[in-house]
Amino acid sequence: MKHSRLWLLGGAVAIVALTAGCYGLILRPERASLPVAAGTGAHPLLPPPNKTFMPTVNIATPVGWTGTAAPQAAAGLAVRAFASGLDHPRWLYRLPNGDILVAETNSPGTDVQTFKTRIAGLIMGAAGAGEKSPDRIILLRDTDGDGVADQRSVFLDHLHSPFGMALIGDALYVANADALMRFPYRDGQTRIDDPGTKLVDLPAGYNHHWTKNILASPDGSALYVTVGSNSNVAEQGMAVEEGRARIDRYDIAAGTLRPFATGLRNPNGLAWEPQTGALWAVVNERDEIGSDLVPDYITAVREGAFYGWPYSYYGQHVDARVQPPRPDLVARAIAPDYAVGPHTASLGIAFSQASSLPDAWRHGLFVAQHGSWNRRPKSGYRVIYVPFADGRPAGPPRDVLTGFLADDQDHVHGRPVGLALDGTGALLVADDVGNVVWRVTGAPTP
Repeated sequence: MKHSRLWLLGGAVAIVALTAGCYGLILRPERASLPVAAGTGAHPLLPPPNKTFMPTVNIATPVGWTGTAAPQAAAGLAVRAFASGLDHPRWLYRLPNGDILVAETNSPGTDVQTFKTRIAGLIMGAAGAGEKSPDRIILLRDTDGDGVADQRSVFLDHLHSPFGMALIGDALYVANADALMRFPYRDGQTRIDDPGTKLVDLPAGYNHHWTKNILASPDGSALYVTVGSNSNVAEQGMAVEEGRARIDRYDIAAGTLRPFATGLRNPNGLAWEPQTGALWAVVNERDEIGSDLVPDYITAVREGAFYGWPYSYYGQHVDARVQPPRPDLVARAIAPDYAVGPHTASLGIAFSQASSLPDAWRHGLFVAQHGSWNRRPKSGYRVIYVPFADGRPAGPPRDVLTGFLADDQDHVHGRPVGLALDGTGALLVADDVGNVVWRVTGAPTP
């Protein structure tokens, strides 16, 4: 199936290239003019947009892990598989008793069928994201404390592209692609058979960005809900973007959903910064204006703030592709706090202060970078650590896990997505192409 997708993708690109040639256009592969580091940090370089006739397509073909192969951990750290043989494990959540919930999930396959989205679907399929969604949550348990899950069970099934999970009291909340659900939970149970209660619909439609993450407020009175855009830069018009590209706040007692922050193209990971108590998010920015633009970012999310999408990026850098323009909204757009590189597809985050890793890794934010398709050369395909001081990023990122991308740069063993700390403080990393949950600890002392 994956080989047929690659063949179809190659054919489609060849047809477009031939059409362009008939019109006398000369197509040259677009490449980054800056290193990823230039698009990283509190003040990333933002060169002029480079909109090409054909988007830059530079995918890595999945090959998985063989034998004892694993990602490479940074000096002083060690990595091993916590669980393997999973089915597209994408998001993680730790229960109070230490059990780990894994959302085995994929796109619901409802994206609008235009030529562009068909090509995008082929790209995603070739990159390992085109299989049917398992639509379930798996429970992993390490009963003997050796760092490897020795029990697993189907905890919840018959879901609809589930993603975010949050436990408040005896209620487990799950964000499907189209609705927020609540299920009764009893400590230690290994399966929930209750059909659950739908609390509120979430924007769905053709669901271009389908993942919906949730995070409980510290007092348990609310859930923060991420909703990505339905397009790259509103190509289908703003009507289909109603209620999207934002973070919402769901009031549990009132049963109401309202916008918390807007103009966020595709927010995913959410976490509370432990020193300031601020809500932090990681956001995937727009594509198709060159390999150097636009950097994905992490930011403290201000209530009521507008972050630019689709009319501008990184504050008030206008995206001329979006018509009609909205200078009034651009004037309100604020810049995010810290760039994590263009097209890195940064998805999962976890603050490290409660981790059991060596001290050098316990004062910042872990970020899982799923990896690019719209950049040449590739970016992402790693887990990084952003150091913090006084509740803010304070210095360049450091690699935590690498080696997901093969040495030839054309194949990929795995792609990191969701992050969580387990009950011992080790870092867990969901790898939805390698079908593994990795566990990162301090390296054993000699």
